[in-house]
Amino acid sequence: MTTAGQLLVADSKARVDEVRDETLALRRDLHAHPELGWNEVRTTEVLRQRLTEAGLSPQVLPTGTGLICDIGSGDSCIALRADIDALPVPDAVVAPHRSTVDGVAHACGHDVHTAALVGAGLVLAGMARDGLLERRVRLIFQPAEEVMPGGALGVIAAGGLDGVRRIYGLHCDPRLDVGQVGLRVGALTAAADRILVRLTGPGGHTSRPHLTADLVYALATLVTELPAALSRRVDPRAGMSLVWGRITSGSAANAIPARGEAEGTLRCLDVNAWRLAEELIPSLAAQLAAPFGVEVDTEVTHGVPPVMNDPAAIEVFRTAVGHTLGPAAVAPTDQSLGGEDFAWYLEHVPGAMARLGVRPPGSDTAADLHTPGFNPSEDAITLGTAVLVAAALLD
Repeated sequence: MTTAGQLLVADSKARVDEVRDETLALRRDLHAHPELGWNEVRTTEVLRQRLTEAGLSPQVLPTGTGLICDIGSGDSCIALRADIDALPVPDAVVAPHRSTVDGVAHACGHDVHTAALVGAGLVLAGMARDGLLERRVRLIFQPAEEVMPGGALGVIAAGGLDGVRRIYGLHCDPRLDVGQVGLRVGALTAAADRILVRLTGPGGHTSRPHLTADLVYALATLVTELPAALSRRVDPRAGMSLVWGRITSGSAANAIPARGEAEGTLRCLDVNAWRLAEELIPSLAAQLAAPFGVEVDTEVTHGVPPVMNDPAAIEVFRTAVGHTLGPAAVAPTDQSLGGEDFAWYLEHVPGAMARLGVRPPGSDTAADLHTPGFNPSEDAITLGTAVLVAAALLD
C-alpha cells in the first residue's frame, strides 16, 4: 500500500467513528421495518433521502426499489454493494427494534450490510467534499437478493456495472467473532437453484387406495428418493445437495388428495454439475413418480452460480482489514453451500465478497442465518463500514 493510501485510510478512521451512531440507528430502523424482495419501497426511500442529504445524487433502479449512487469522479470506478431485502421469517429476537411486520425479518443481516454501506457512503462523500477522494466509488443498494435468480441481474441490466472495474461486498457470518473478517480466494459459495415438484392425481378415499392414485405415498417416495437418486447420477465431488423446505398435500385424514407439492433448493459446488441438474432432476422425478400413476410437473428455477473471489480483490480486502482492524482480524473461511447473487456481478467484473464476523463477544455459538433467532452484534456495522471504505480507497 502506498503512503498516500495509508494516509487516506488513517483519515477515514475518525470519519467512520463519526457516523457510528447514525448507522446503528439506521440499522435498527431497517430491522424494525423489513421488506421482502422487490417490495423494498420504504427502505429505498429512507436510503435515498439520507444520501441526498449528504449531497449525493442516488438513482432509484428501474425496478422501483434499490438504488445506485456514485461518489467522486473518474472514468472507471470501484463498486461497493449491499443487499436490502428481508426474509419471510418471523423475528424471535427480543429488542426494542424487533420487526414490526409479522412473519418478516432481516434474518440474514441485510440490514447490517445496508447500514455499513450507508456509513461508507457518508464517509467517502465527506472525503470527496474535502478533496481527498481522487476516484469514483459506486454504492449499489440491491433489491431482492433472496429471490432467485436475484436482484443483481436487474442492477446489471440497468447499467449498474458500467465503468466498474472491481466490486466488493460483505456478508454477515455468525460463525466468526465480531472483529474478524473471513477471506477466501476462489469459490466462496455454491450454485443454488429452486426446485418445485407438483404431483396431481384423481384423489379418492383412503379405504380404497387401489382404486385411485395414492398421491401422498408418491410424494413421500419422491421426497425421500429424489435426493438419493441424484447422488448416484452426479460425481460425489460436485458436492450436490437437494434439501426440501416445504411439503404440502391434503386436508383430511381419510381423503387421498388430488394435488401435492414439494419445494426446496439444490446446491452444488461444481458449476458443470449444476448446469446438468436442470434436465436431470425433472427426468428423475418423472421416473420415481411413474409407478404410482400420478402426473408430475417439475420446475427448476436456475438461481445463482458460485461466488468466485478474484485473487487481486482478496488482497485488497486483506490489506484493508489489516489497516483498519489489524492483521489478526483476517480469518480463513471455507466454501459453503449457501447461494449468493453477488456471483452474477463477478460474471462481469472481478471482485470479492468477504465474510463479516457478527458473533457477539463471549458467545460460543450464535443463531444461524435465515433463522428467527439470528441476532448479529451491532459492533459489526462500524467495522464493516471501515473495511468497505478502506477497500474503496486502496484498490
